[in-house]
Amino acid sequence: MINRELIRIKVVQLVYAYYQNEGKTMETAEKEFVHSLDKAYELYHTLLLLMLAINHMATRMVEMEQSKARRLHWDKEIPTKFIENQFIAQLKANKQLQAFAKRNGNLWDDEEELLRNLYKQITQQEIYLEYISTPARSYEEDRTLWRNIYRALLCNNDQLDEVLEDQSLYWNDDKVVIDTFVLKTIRRFEPENGADQELLPEYRSDEDLRFAMTLFRTAIDGKETFRQLIAEQTRNWDLERIATMDLLIMQIALAEITACPEIPLSVSINEYVELAKLYSTPRSGSYINGMLDTIAKRLISEGRLDK
Repeated sequence: MINRELIRIKVVQLVYAYYQNEGKTMETAEKEFVHSLDKAYELYHTLLLLMLAINHMATRMVEMEQSKARRLHWDKEIPTKFIENQFIAQLKANKQLQAFAKRNGNLWDDEEELLRNLYKQITQQEIYLEYISTPARSYEEDRTLWRNIYRALLCNNDQLDEVLEDQSLYWNDDKVVIDTFVLKTIRRFEPENGADQELLPEYRSDEDLRFAMTLFRTAIDGKETFRQLIAEQTRNWDLERIATMDLLIMQIALAEITACPEIPLSVSINEYVELAKLYSTPRSGSYINGMLDTIAKRLISEGRLDK
C-alpha cells in the first residue's frame, strides 16, 4: 500500500527533520523514518474504521427517531436502508480490521461531534437522498454509495483533517495519498470474500521497503557528494543562496538517481519537481527540473551514471 510517491514524501520530511535536530543519530533517524511509514499504514486502517463509526452514529440517530415516532404515535416510516448497508456490514466483520482495532483501539470513540456532523452532511447529499428513495437493494449499490460518500465528503473535510492532525503530526501530509488507497480498497471488496476480504498490505513488495531504506540512507550519507554536484552546477552561486527546501529536494533526488538505476531518469526528476511544488516556492519546480537534468547529463557523459 505504501507506494513510492508516499515514500518520497516521507524521505523529504524525515531528512529535513534529521538536519533540524543536529544531535540525532542515523540509527534514531532510521527508526523514526520507519515509524512514520508505519503511521501511514495506521491512518489507512483508521480511515476504514471511520466509515464504521459513521454507520454506528447513523444507527443511533435512526433508533432515536424510531423511538420518538413510537412515543408520539407518528405514522412515519424511518428509512433504515443506509444503516443496513451490505458493504459496511462486510467491512465491520473484516478480520484484519477487527484485529487492528483490538491492537490499537479506535480513535473515533471520542469524536462524537465530528461523527454527528459527518452524518448530517451525508444526509444532505443528493447521492444519499437518491439512495434511500429506492427500496431496491444490492451490494454493488451499497459499495458504490460509500465510494461516492468518501470521495465527496471525507477526502476534503477541514474538521476531519483537524482531528487527524491532532492525533498525529505524521498524518498531516499523508491523508491525500492514503485517501486513494481507501477508495481502492472499497472498490476491491467483493461480497463472496466475506470477513476474509484482504485489505491492502503495508508494502506492495519487499522491493518497495528496500527502496525506502536505500533512498533515506543514501540521501543522508551522500550529502557532501550531492551538494558538491549542485555547487559545481551553480557556478558563481553560493549554496546558501539556494532555498533550503530546493537544496534538500535536489539532494534526495540525486540520491535516487544514483542509487536506483532501475528507475528511469525522467520518472525521478518528475517526481521531485512535483515535490518541489508541494514543499517549496512556485518557481522551484522549473529550477529543480533544469538543475537535475543538467547534472544527470553530465554524470552520464562522464560515465558516472548508467541511465
